[in-house]
Amino acid sequence: MSVSMRLKRFGSKKRPYYRVVVQDSRTAPKGKTIDEVGFYRPIDADNQIQLNTEKVQDWLAKGAQPSPTVKGLLNKQGIAVNRTPVQE
Repeated sequence: MSVSMRLKRFGSKKRPYYRVVVQDSRTAPKGKTIDEVGFYRPIDADNQIQLNTEKVQDWLAKGAQPSPTVKGLLNKQGIAVNRTPVQE
């Protein structure tokens, strides 16, 4: 099972906010999530990004692959993301 960290859109028309979620990469973006690790509000000036860093680092250690957008958000928060595949 390939797990990814990506954004899940909520909000009304022209007022979006996103939850940063951990999902199976084969599910639909609006589908069932495994875990929620934070949120991103692009409209708000303050408190735009809020992440639970312990959960994020735990999921990255387990092999979750962040989407390019989530990777950018993690870099803004100072969370190091290395996309090296896990060797078994």
